[in-house]
Amino acid sequence: MRHQCKRHHLSKASDQKRALMRSLATELFLNGEITTTMARAKALKPYAENIITFAKKGDLASRRQALRFVFDKETSKFINPATGEVKETLDKDEKLPKQSVLRQLFVVIGKKYASRNGGYTRIQRLVPRRGDASEMALIQLV
Repeated sequence: MRHQCKRHHLSKASDQKRALMRSLATELFLNGEITTTMARAKALKPYAENIITFAKKGDLASRRQALRFVFDKETSKFINPATGEVKETLDKDEKLPKQSVLRQLFVVIGKKYASRNGGYTRIQRLVPRRGDASEMALIQLV
């Protein structure tokens, strides 16, 4: 029996649900906020907050564990690992790594929430979707 064991099923098989959560978390960490349905936002909140807890630790084991839960997607921007500054283009003598979700998570987001003990995300209700009147939500990093 599953009494008092709340799980967000989202009407999907477990592998599809895992892939959905990974892609939603990846986009959340890359963009800072995403618009999705209320059910998906509520399922994403504990998933993303667990990954941010790994980023706060900042060691190699935490980096490897966080890599299990997000896609390490690279962008066309460059990030300075020391300061967390993101640049569009490089100067002639600069050598910086490309910005990826994992670098963004550990360099910027992990340091931003280092003194916070949870509650890293916020869910705001939006107007229902026009096509099927589904409840929509904006989930963002606080």
